[in-house]
Amino acid sequence: MGDRLRSATFDDLPSHLILEILTSGARLGGSDLVCLELTNTTFRGTHGLVPHKLRSLVDFAAFQLSGSHPIYVSLSYRAQEELLARCSGNWKKVLRFLQSVHQSSDIVETSSGNMQIRSGRYHTLLIKDSKIYSCGSSLCGVLGHGPETTNCVAFTPIKFPYPVNVTHVSASHNHAAFVAKSGEVFTCGDNSSFCCGHSDTNRPIFKPRLVEALKNVPCKQVAAGVSFTVFLSTEGQIYTCGTSGHGQLGHGDTLDRPTPKLVEPVGPIGSVVQISAGPSYTLAVTNDGGVYSFGSGSNFCLGHGEQHNELRPRVIQSFRRNGIHVVRVSAGDEHVVALDSNGFVYTWGKGYCGALGHGDEIDKTTPALLTSLKNHLAVQVCASKRKTFVLMDSGCLYGFGWMAFGSLGFPDRDVSDKVLKPSMLYSLKDHHICQVSTGLYHSVVVTNRGRIFGFGDNERAQLGHDELRGCLHPTEILVEE
Repeated sequence: MGDRLRSATFDDLPSHLILEILTSGARLGGSDLVCLELTNTTFRGTHGLVPHKLRSLVDFAAFQLSGSHPIYVSLSYRAQEELLARCSGNWKKVLRFLQSVHQSSDIVETSSGNMQIRSGRYHTLLIKDSKIYSCGSSLCGVLGHGPETTNCVAFTPIKFPYPVNVTHVSASHNHAAFVAKSGEVFTCGDNSSFCCGHSDTNRPIFKPRLVEALKNVPCKQVAAGVSFTVFLSTEGQIYTCGTSGHGQLGHGDTLDRPTPKLVEPVGPIGSVVQISAGPSYTLAVTNDGGVYSFGSGSNFCLGHGEQHNELRPRVIQSFRRNGIHVVRVSAGDEHVVALDSNGFVYTWGKGYCGALGHGDEIDKTTPALLTSLKNHLAVQVCASKRKTFVLMDSGCLYGFGWMAFGSLGFPDRDVSDKVLKPSMLYSLKDHHICQVSTGLYHSVVVTNRGRIFGFGDNERAQLGHDELRGCLHPTEILVEE
């Protein structure tokens, strides 16, 4: 009788059932698998169920989950082998890298909810569990709270025309764009240049409005430039609208477009997986690891070794020639930073203030490997006005470039200093950072526990504090639900 009433333990489950649970697509991360392996002997054994080259059930689960990840699937066999070697043959580390790269440009899963943070010029946007918040200066309605709101000193919920789950957001100088789980796109802000995708330009759009022209085009990402917007459909196609004086819309001319129009591919361009918009240029990463650029060629931001404008997407040949598979890019005001499938970082463009991280202020006309970070596995790159951040798989954050009101996060440096080489932000060493975003003079990060820290200028409450004028040391930002 006593045996029948004995509580079953995890060890009583059949090993093949445990293995099926681990590999069935459950939302497990590399860190989760490490914890399972450390806390229960069942996970540390093979039980005769996994190939000899894998040491445990957890290793096999990491191998299976990595093999089905969209980034890993897009890699060539050689690139897959190189990534595994970079991770010292550790499939749990491979999985953590893949998931971190994917989440850093999308929604990050934290212990207190799913989040995404994005910095605009003088404001900040936050997604928390599908709800969207904003704080800072509401120039031309960019905060989405209506014409009566000129400033928000704390994160304030944005109301949409009807209930939506927001999955992606982009912030620019004077407009914002939001992608819903349904694939619908909403915009708000100054539409005088048609950047919001609505044909009427008489007055700012003070609250999020559905982009009707994309009603039948489900989208997954959006990138807001200065007076133009780039939309990425779930099918991997690019649509653009707004100002095109430098060809940043990619349609082969310099004509403005009042509503989103499909960018026709030139040659065999693969499906686009990520987009980024600078002030007047656009970058697109394809599933085969190519990077295409178009728009203003000033400061060598297009990566072609010259400063000519490109009216249509043009592949950056240096990556292709060297067999480099790029997975993410970030377009800054005057420079660009890219991340490849091995966790290596490349920069190019204007080197002023050390924004390229090579120890000098020399411009780079084509992508150059950041050798000082070769021993680190990077998972996110972020560029803005003369500054750059690189996030590592360990949760450590590195910054370089112009301090600008303390927006690099080094409390021991002067607010106008130049940091010429990547330096770790020891002010955040006690936290595992999982996403970073930077605006003109302020920066924000999200930790794996769902805490938000901001540093830099707070003159317009873009860091979500009412009384502070600036934050030289990373200061926590609280969100009232």
